Amino acid sequence: MYFLGLGLILLVMKYMLIEPVANWAWWQVLMPFALAVAWWAWADSSGYTKRKAMDKENARKQARIDRQREAMGLQGSKKRR
Repeated sequence: MYFLGLGLILLVMKYMLIEPVANWAWWQVLMPFALAVAWWAWADSSGYTKRKAMDKENARKQARIDRQREAMGLQGSKKRR
């Protein structure tokens, strides 16, 4: 996502003729977009994106379970025998 943001900033600077980007070649200005595509391709093919989504989902699930236990008064209590 950072590559995409950097690419957009450089593109606007090139279009508005802001120095020093105005003197750069177009391939230099568009390079962050190519890097973003490469990053997304790697992240999808390696499973990085799926792992991050699963981690986020598991964290939400655990937070919901903790909230429900706390609401029922079970948080921190030990089972008596």
